[in-house]
Amino acid sequence: MQPQETLSRLSNLNKLDYSAQPVINATYDDFDSSERNRLRKIISSNRGETNLLELSDEELDMALRLITKVDGHYVPTVTGLLLIGKEDSIRTFLPTAEITFQVIEGTDVRVNESFFKPLLSSFEIIVEYMKAWNPEREVQSGLFRIPISEFDKIAFREALVNAISHRDYTILNRVRFLINDEGLTINSPGGFIEGITIENLLTVDPHGRNPTLADALKRVGLAERTGRGIDKIYEGSLIYGRPWPDYSESNSTSVNLFIQRAAPDEAFTKMVYQERNRLGRALPINSLLILSALKEERRAEIHRIAKLTYINEKKSKAALEQLCEAGLVEARGTGRGRTYMLSSKVYLKTSNLIEYVRQRDIDSLRQAPLVIQLAESKGFVTRKDVVELLHLAEPQAYRVLKKLVEEDKLALEGRGRGARYVIK
Repeated sequence: MQPQETLSRLSNLNKLDYSAQPVINATYDDFDSSERNRLRKIISSNRGETNLLELSDEELDMALRLITKVDGHYVPTVTGLLLIGKEDSIRTFLPTAEITFQVIEGTDVRVNESFFKPLLSSFEIIVEYMKAWNPEREVQSGLFRIPISEFDKIAFREALVNAISHRDYTILNRVRFLINDEGLTINSPGGFIEGITIENLLTVDPHGRNPTLADALKRVGLAERTGRGIDKIYEGSLIYGRPWPDYSESNSTSVNLFIQRAAPDEAFTKMVYQERNRLGRALPINSLLILSALKEERRAEIHRIAKLTYINEKKSKAALEQLCEAGLVEARGTGRGRTYMLSSKVYLKTSNLIEYVRQRDIDSLRQAPLVIQLAESKGFVTRKDVVELLHLAEPQAYRVLKKLVEEDKLALEGRGRGARYVIK
């Protein structure tokens, strides 16, 4: 195994922080003073740790671990060179740190830029590029207008930070941003690190490949402080009723994020924003995932919801109970057969009450034939039979049987515990 392959493997296993390693033969002269000034401005404008601004240059470098001591002398770390290094020095010492931004319309290449700039400068360049290719529209919700970008700006920034902070810098390949007719693709070298899969992206404890670099980006205000930037990436699609971010093309050598171009579901968006305003805070990511899943599935049992959202059944149940209490979701039936659907409150907000009525009545349309069939097969049915057959509560089972009696399809025999219903 080559030395770089060994470093990559150790990094994947969380046994080595490559971003904290000293850059051999690099010196303080490889730092760009203008980039350190940029770093200070970013701390100030992005609500980073403002106490960092009170430090001298050397103290700042030490605090963010941009330097480390080797043989009694301070030398740049990989993080230091990546953040405030001179462009020529980055090309020389970190030839893997290339970034490409491309825009392709049909078969026409509109933008194709590659660079080896410090990450702080690269971040600003890419954000500026994105502005020109990320049109915005507005949706009216009551007295307010909701601005909706083609690609959510906060989600994009988090995806950008993830791509540059969690990539494998031992692999000679570039981070690539591609906008085309299908959507936005961000590809970064290095697969998911040990313990992270597509299935547990939203639930696994946050940990990355380059802790020193990630920590520096958090402290200057560019990265999500909780380490849950992935939640923001998903939220950027979920709140607009759009398809979820897609990591399915990721493999052992690269992480591939695809965000599909899709018109926002305006009514769903209004519902989410109205609930956000009612709560005075953003909806939890689990709630958004479940609402989105029910929007697509129309009706689902808890095990189906858990499978779709990768949220275990216990947490799914807790989130569903909160959504039911908020009036956004309705539950029907009991036990394992209990199903959930978006409530009339949601369908009213989404101007689709007909769909709600259709979903609500679908059970009742099936109930009578099933009860009649059981009565014919067994010779009679009891309230307990109907509870077990239709997964209903006893009062609901009683109402089903009472209606069939009123329709002269069943006749009641006996009273109390011995009551049973026979074909009339």
